[in-house]
Amino acid sequence: MTNRTVDLGSVDPAGSRQLGRRSSVCLHDDAVVAGLADGSVVAFDADSLDERWRNDGDPESEANRGSSDAPSDGVSGSVVSLAPFADGVLVGERGPGGALRLLDADSGTERWGYRSADDVGGPTKRTRFFQPFVVDAVADDRRAYAAARRYHRGPDGDRAFESVVYAFAADGAVAWRYETDASPISLDVRNGNVAVGCNRCPGTDSGGLVVLDADIGAVRRRWNPPGGGERRVGDVSLTEDGIAVASHADYRGYLLDGEGVRWAVDLGRPVERGEETVYAYPNHVHATGDGVVFVTGNTYPQDGREASARHPTEHAAVGVGPGGEVRWESSVGGFVHGVATDGDGLAVPSAQHFRERDPDAHALHGFDVVEGRTTTRPTSGVVTAAAVEDGRFAAVEEPVAYHDGDDVRGSYRLHR
Repeated sequence: MTNRTVDLGSVDPAGSRQLGRRSSVCLHDDAVVAGLADGSVVAFDADSLDERWRNDGDPESEANRGSSDAPSDGVSGSVVSLAPFADGVLVGERGPGGALRLLDADSGTERWGYRSADDVGGPTKRTRFFQPFVVDAVADDRRAYAAARRYHRGPDGDRAFESVVYAFAADGAVAWRYETDASPISLDVRNGNVAVGCNRCPGTDSGGLVVLDADIGAVRRRWNPPGGGERRVGDVSLTEDGIAVASHADYRGYLLDGEGVRWAVDLGRPVERGEETVYAYPNHVHATGDGVVFVTGNTYPQDGREASARHPTEHAAVGVGPGGEVRWESSVGGFVHGVATDGDGLAVPSAQHFRERDPDAHALHGFDVVEGRTTTRPTSGVVTAAAVEDGRFAAVEEPVAYHDGDDVRGSYRLHR
C-alpha cells in the first residue's frame, strides 16, 4: 500500500488517556478532506496531496455566533464529524456553538451554517467536555442527518444530557428534529430508516436504540439490550433486513431483525483474571449481508478504575458470520475513536492503549467483513480518524506524549 503524508500544522500532543475526538477525515470524489483541532477544514488532492482549499471558519457565520466566548483550551471548536453531502461536505464541531456547516466541495465556501447550541444549550463550564458536540453525521440521497448533544450536571449534580437528532435538506432547512435527554453516540441511515445509538440514558428517554422514519422523524422502533444502569448502546449499523448493535449494557454484540434478536455474541463480558473481574465495552460495529464486525475498547475492572489484568478481547476486531458464528478475531492494539466503512471494508484507526502505552501498537488497520485483516500501516503517533473508499485509505495521525515517557511521538499529519 503506497503511503503519502502531508503536515497538518501544530496541535498539543495527546496524552496517556483519551480525551475525545478533535480531528476527522473523509474522502470525497478525488479529494481528501481533513477537519482539524483548531476548527479549520482543509481539502487536498487525493493523489498529490496538494492543498486545494482551506476554510478557517467565518466568525460572522450564523453557525459561529457566540464563539468568542470559547474556552481557551486549544481544542474547542475542533472539527469532529465530516460527511459528504449534496456536492459538499457537512462539518460538525465540538465547540461553544456546536456548529454544523455545509462547505462547497470545490471551493470550501460555506453554503449554510447552523448552531446546535441554540437547541441543546451552551456550555456550563469552560472545559471541552461541556461543549456542545456534533457526535455523528451521515447522509443519503435526499438529506443529511446529524446528532448533537450537550453534557451538563443537573440540579442534583447528576449527569445529564440535552440532545437533538436533525434531518437537513441540501439548503440547510431543518426537515425534522428528534429531541432526547439521552446521549446519542452514533447514527446510520438506510432504506428510509435512521438508527440512533445512545450510550448513556440517565433521563426519561431510556431507548438505547431508536429507529426513526427518515421522512418525518417519527419513532418506528425502540430497543434496549439486557442489563441495568445508564449504559446502553455503543454503536449501530443497518443492513437490508436487520440492525447490528454493540451493547454497552451487557458487553455483547447483537443482530436484530423485525421479530427481535436474531443472535447475540459475547464480546467483552466480565471474566475473572486472578483476583480481578474485568470487562471491555464493544464500541463499534459495521454490518453487511456478509457478516458483522465489532470493535472493542479498554479493559475496566468491576471494582474501581485501575486494572492490572487485561480482558482477553480488549482492543479487538471480531468478525461474525450472518448466523452469529465468530469467524475471526484480531487485535487493533489500542483505543479506536471510530471506524470508517465502505461495503465490506473497514478502516480502523488505533490510538493509544492508556494502560500498556506501547508505541509499536499505533497503526491504521484495514479489515474485510469476511476475511479479517487486510492491511496494517504503523505510525509514530496515534491514529485518531480514518476514511476508506474504493480501496483508498486516509487517516489523521496526532502526536502523543505519555505521562511516563520523556518524548513526543509522531506529528499532526494526514496519511493517504
